Amino acid sequence: MRKGTRLRLVLRDLGAGFAFASMAVSGQLPAWALGLYAVALVLALAGKRPFSNRVKLTAVLLLAVALTLGTNVLAGSLNLVVAACTFAGLISAQRLLSTPDAATDGQVLLSGLLMVAGGAALSGELVYGLFLVVFGVLASISLALGVVESAVPEGEPVPVRSVMGPLAKGVGFAVVGAVAFFIFFPRLNWNMIGPSAAPGLGVATAGFSDTVRLGGAGTIKDNPRIVLRATLSPDPEKEALDAYWVGRTYDVFDGQEWTNARKASRKPEFMTTLRPGQDNLVHQQMELMPAYGARTLVALETPSRLGNAVANTQLGPRRTPIFELGGGEVRFQNPGISYSYEAYSLPTAASGDDLRDLPPEEQDALLSLPEGLDVRVAQTAARVLNGERDPLAAAQKLSAWLQREYSYTLELGGEVPDPVADFLFQRKQGHCEHFATALTLMLRTQGMRARLATGFFGGERVTGGYVVRAGDAHAWTHVLVPGRGFVTVDATPPAHRASQSPRLLEQLINFYEVVESQWRDVVLDYNFRDQLMVARALMSSSRPAPEQAEAPRRGPPPRAWGAAVLAAAAAYAAWRMLAQFLSRERPLEATRFADAVEALLASARVTRAEGETLEDLDARLAREGHPLTPALAPLTRRYLEARFGGRPLQQGEAQQHLSTLRSAVAREAQRLASEGTRPPQARAS
Repeated sequence: MRKGTRLRLVLRDLGAGFAFASMAVSGQLPAWALGLYAVALVLALAGKRPFSNRVKLTAVLLLAVALTLGTNVLAGSLNLVVAACTFAGLISAQRLLSTPDAATDGQVLLSGLLMVAGGAALSGELVYGLFLVVFGVLASISLALGVVESAVPEGEPVPVRSVMGPLAKGVGFAVVGAVAFFIFFPRLNWNMIGPSAAPGLGVATAGFSDTVRLGGAGTIKDNPRIVLRATLSPDPEKEALDAYWVGRTYDVFDGQEWTNARKASRKPEFMTTLRPGQDNLVHQQMELMPAYGARTLVALETPSRLGNAVANTQLGPRRTPIFELGGGEVRFQNPGISYSYEAYSLPTAASGDDLRDLPPEEQDALLSLPEGLDVRVAQTAARVLNGERDPLAAAQKLSAWLQREYSYTLELGGEVPDPVADFLFQRKQGHCEHFATALTLMLRTQGMRARLATGFFGGERVTGGYVVRAGDAHAWTHVLVPGRGFVTVDATPPAHRASQSPRLLEQLINFYEVVESQWRDVVLDYNFRDQLMVARALMSSSRPAPEQAEAPRRGPPPRAWGAAVLAAAAAYAAWRMLAQFLSRERPLEATRFADAVEALLASARVTRAEGETLEDLDARLAREGHPLTPALAPLTRRYLEARFGGRPLQQGEAQQHLSTLRSAVAREAQRLASEGTRPPQARAS
């Protein structure tokens, strides 16, 4: 196999692998399909083609797999797009392991196109875009090498290095043409029929549970994964939100864990009203990411209405009802990989629930204390309050005292018999659940109603919206204030309320989030309307009309264009360096062959004299009757033919000749060792 052919096949197979990866990154393909394709790709890259003589057998196997996938689709256990993508991957694997010829090459590249189209339908995420670009580059170079190879006479090596420069330029023009094609060719957004969510990497990290148990380390605070995206209206336009995202509340504490007095749930509905709304509600367009891992809806305090929920599953997006549980928790009825929904919350200064709005069992639970509560809790609360009876003022006073006298830590041991007493009177260190529990119980010992709330704190601005991390998970206190309802009071020190993950890691994730947001806005959501806007902008004058000046612009901001220019400059510099590397002068193949022969002779203590050529050395050894002459003479003749006779060395021929000489050197060394004599040395004459 010629050198150019081998390179072309490797590029072809790698391109197909990246095309398959563009589908696999969605996490929707069956595990067995991933394993089969990985094995096929490894065998293909190693040059093994076990299906070369088994065309009919593999065709029967593919037919059986197609019938199995079709049955699963009809049974409703597999999405049609997922099944089609899986089958395209298996076809590609079968072609990779078949006899490499022009027809097979075309089929491999065609299956690659089908796979990247399937990847767009399955997810279309940013990583998919990277795989798409790599596939396009590798497939283009492979195709071009095939054209060059067909023009080179059989038996002659393909001039790979001399054509790589023009090929690189051609691929660059092809990329530019593809971008133009994408911008101006009418769009068909067919990925609406496919799954719109991928499970993501790693396990989910920020789930809610029916209880909150004190004790243990708060390891979730170190997790930087993004679990929630939100777009707010009106937009506060802040870089960082000082906001609480509530998921549920708890009102019963037994000394170890928090639960709810009311367990019953309401009938599932598509829109749930938790409390009367007002005219100035804060609207939130919410997206819970795969890293969220729960079915609890969260919203800014204090939520009024929740609804229009969609669960993104492996079978596609589905509208899902929601239902209310105790503690104000609202859950999705149907499971999903991720969710989207709308929420409306009361403004921060607005009143929330009143005591009269709560069922009797919840009213009583707001003052309940666990049996055997350490008496020092009430004594300490009374001493700190010093007669203060206003619930909000008392809560703020206790909160300030806790922040002043106690320290925050995530490094705690296992469970203790009385975690509240251990926090207040022994360790005097804890995380948000300890601070919130201590404040809630101290208020209750003084006859003031309070409950524990859980959710997230904060929010970082990213491309017009806000993201919340798993490490932003938080617990705080709701104190019931007459005439105002429940008011948030947070006893946790302010510096430790948001995520505690490394800042550099957060910045990297934020950068990825920004790029992905631009990818979704400029690429995934680019539609026919955007095309009309581009065409209108090109045809209009450079100075927009007044009504056009008022219209919002789509596309990246100016700093994104600047980053793109810098990236293009870096890519051009890298291409220039690569082109110079590929175009530099290299020793001829025949010269390298002669150098290898000389190295082998040197290992046998045969050296050339000053100015002596390989031909002269061969003649001298023949006159001296040197044992290596029979093996050296054919190599010398082949070198002269390759160097001066117009017969270049074929692929692998040099290694064959060198192997012959190497064997002769080894045999001579063994013979001399058995005779106990030193090897003869060829001296310069």
